[in-house]
Amino acid sequence: MLFVLLASLAWIAAAADADGSKRVNDYLAGLSSLRAEFEQFTFNAERTQMTESHGTLYLQRPGRFRWEYDSPSRQIIIADGNRVYLHDLELKQVSHQSQSSALRGTPALLLADGGPIEKHFSASALPSTDGRDWVELIPKEQDTDVLRIELGFGKDKLESLIMEDTFGQTTRLNFSGAERNARLSADLFKIDQRAVDDFLSVD
Repeated sequence: MLFVLLASLAWIAAAADADGSKRVNDYLAGLSSLRAEFEQFTFNAERTQMTESHGTLYLQRPGRFRWEYDSPSRQIIIADGNRVYLHDLELKQVSHQSQSSALRGTPALLLADGGPIEKHFSASALPSTDGRDWVELIPKEQDTDVLRIELGFGKDKLESLIMEDTFGQTTRLNFSGAERNARLSADLFKIDQRAVDDFLSVD
């Protein structure tokens, strides 16, 4: 009986993994670009809300994205396929690092990478409490600040993303007005080189 119970549990877990992977891969299949509005909420380890932000996401797969924060401060995060740049427009500061290092184990890697979900994450389906399909992702990379990610899918759209990090913080993103395979300008994924040059000259 114990063997049968363990075998049943293993089968259920494997089925959940398969369902989770399929749900994510089905969404990513044929996705070449995306434009969506987002609201972002960050909570500390005590689940107290720390920040609230709003902005626009632009995605060009594989490897390019732009997170444009309009409030509470104007910031732009750009991945151009090689490096990730953080441009603080109000402080007039630019920082950057290699894309492979910056995106390791993050939700941005999930959206920007062109490969299957299993390449970077272990996926499993979660019980639904709100009528949406929920999938939990665990990064396969050990050296990452991200512990787990939850994706909430509506009928045909990614509506929510929840990320828990090693510092005990939880970040929730809600997406709206998503345009799948939207035509996007290549300039969206280029950093303003003058801003980089000005920052380096000051430094």
